[in-house]
Amino acid sequence: MKPIKRLNPEELYILREKGTEPAFSGEYYEYKERGVYKCKYCGQRLFSSEKKFDSGCGWPSFYDANKESVEFNEDRSLFMKRTEVVCNKCKSHLGHIFNDGPKPTGKRYCINSLSLDFEKS
Repeated sequence: MKPIKRLNPEELYILREKGTEPAFSGEYYEYKERGVYKCKYCGQRLFSSEKKFDSGCGWPSFYDANKESVEFNEDRSLFMKRTEVVCNKCKSHLGHIFNDGPKPTGKRYCINSLSLDFEKS
């Protein structure tokens, strides 16, 4: 699958090589606009701004996702056991999911800003 737009080396590193941007550096970390966050590689709709919250972790955080648009993989890199979140359409790495989020789901989707595009509503 070809990306919907030309990606820079940092975006390719995160989306295709499972990299991570530095904490507190991403464009969408404190972003407050209303709309939809989409996969930067293929354009699939992933997260609603209505489900975004300030987790203080340094990356955009969501308590829920468009369930039909994401899938999960076990990640044992960096001497940890985590759950990776990927776009189910293009298999791009988005971030990780943790069980320390707010109600109603108790989940925290910790997502790299560089893996996302935003569409205002």
